[in-house]
Amino acid sequence: MSDRGHHSRPARWRTDRRPVDSARLAAYDILRAVDDDGAYANLVAPQVLADARLHGRDAAFATNLAYGTLRRRGFLDAVLEACSARPLADVDAGVLDVARLGAQQILFMRVPPHAAVGETVQLARLVGGEARSRFVNAVLRRVGERDLDAWVAEVAPDAYDDPVGHLAVVQSHPRWVVEALHDALSSWNGRPSWAETEDLLAADNESASVTLVARPGRSTVEQLLEIPGAEPGRWSPYAVRLGGGQPGSIPEVRSGAAGVQDEGSQLVALALARAGIDGTDTTWLDMAAGPGGKAGLLAGLAHERGASLLAGDRAAHRARLVARTLDGAPGHHLVVAADGTAGPWRPAAFDRVLLDAPCTGLGVLRRRPESRWRRSPDDVAQLAGLQGSLLDAAIDAVRVGGVVGYATCSPHLAETVVVVDDAVRQGRVERVDVPGLLPEVEHLHDGPDLRLWPHVHGTDGMYLALLRRVR
Repeated sequence: MSDRGHHSRPARWRTDRRPVDSARLAAYDILRAVDDDGAYANLVAPQVLADARLHGRDAAFATNLAYGTLRRRGFLDAVLEACSARPLADVDAGVLDVARLGAQQILFMRVPPHAAVGETVQLARLVGGEARSRFVNAVLRRVGERDLDAWVAEVAPDAYDDPVGHLAVVQSHPRWVVEALHDALSSWNGRPSWAETEDLLAADNESASVTLVARPGRSTVEQLLEIPGAEPGRWSPYAVRLGGGQPGSIPEVRSGAAGVQDEGSQLVALALARAGIDGTDTTWLDMAAGPGGKAGLLAGLAHERGASLLAGDRAAHRARLVARTLDGAPGHHLVVAADGTAGPWRPAAFDRVLLDAPCTGLGVLRRRPESRWRRSPDDVAQLAGLQGSLLDAAIDAVRVGGVVGYATCSPHLAETVVVVDDAVRQGRVERVDVPGLLPEVEHLHDGPDLRLWPHVHGTDGMYLALLRRVR
């Protein structure tokens, strides 16, 4: 029996015993939307919480429960497999999500085991009926027989014999992602360390703070610091960090004068704007601009120079999001729906070009907890070809003496230095030292490229190479 259709029942629906907790039901609805509909948790969660009329502590509990369960799914499944009399592959998808929610509460949240089991069994009764609630009850009682450390020792491979397998289970990342992030870290700091890899993976399992950007010409950091609980950003001169709450309720965010943007993304735009170029500096291009965060900052920076900004995106709906972001921005800007590999602009027409390339998103797993389970090594290979084509087009678009910024929100070597090295070998561009353009940022290794890490800088895992066209 499938649970599809049951998960949308309102939280006031009662079983024959007592009501189902609305926060746990909302967390379940988020998980089912992610699994059934391919939704992104950060996009679907606000709507689910609004529909359930959850606020304050209840909304925070539902969000933390859903996000934590998505992040820890690999480890939770290993524990549940050890506690189940049948393979998890044979368990109804909705019931399995309920069991994951219960195990997350027992092992990773400050919920008394008896409360976690009792409330989760009520949810299981709603989702799958009495028989399946008994299955969930039995499995979760076994989960509660051991603490987290005991379960790690039980289900994870030995860290010495199989460090990749150990971290994949304990920090709940697919094995190939652990290997890719370890290789990228080793390339950055020159000293392979499984301990630092674990620090990075652990950071992926923590909630990211909410950061605002004060868009130049539209708002200031000083204005945003008047928001209760706000404090200056750590690195970007345009950043303000929030202590909590819903950023969509802030007037400056609603009007577009400020936006929600990680400091790493802000630093990408800032470095591109600071790079020295030869000759004029009047025409900028953001060639894969959707949904518009970097374009919103670039538009203000361009206006301060007397430059204009052209922003494009291949998808029409994403181009509309960019246009909405730039609505009300000062200066001259235009948004077009265009394929970056064959844009409607003249060759060598721009002084500065930003290519925020499509990527696997392995640097933003804090914000998109489900992405680690959706991506595969095949995605890397497919994206690398597109990234190379887009970078070639970006170099075509910039004039000699101008600068291209190639950015990804993935640290994977195949999506970053490999793509840029291929472009440099063609002889049309040379690298620009990026860390030297960001003196306010600490813990940057020698360039030329910029690499930011959640566990080191507290930002998303961003990569940026700046390339000056020389012929």
